[in-house]
Amino acid sequence: MQDEAIAEIGIDGDGRVFIRPASGDYEFVYRAGMEVYWQPAAGRLSHPEVRSWNPVQWFRQIVAAVASEYGVRLIPTGITAWSNVPPDVRAEIEA
Repeated sequence: MQDEAIAEIGIDGDGRVFIRPASGDYEFVYRAGMEVYWQPAAGRLSHPEVRSWNPVQWFRQIVAAVASEYGVRLIPTGITAWSNVPPDVRAEIEA
């Protein structure tokens, strides 16, 4: 499996988690059938609606969908930007 750095992890104004990879285009991630979608204008991955899952569960779902469809492991690094992510959620993602 290939590793890919994550440029940004965030939670948008509607409560949806998003991941912006450092590079790459994941247009076909929807094929994994995991409710994860590529937003080409923003260059990021997200999910369609907020349900009962928490942000960490959605983060893991997005990462799993990319791994399943592309064989790429998305990894937060020291230069990953964190947008609107509470400290406890960030700590759990980084653990």
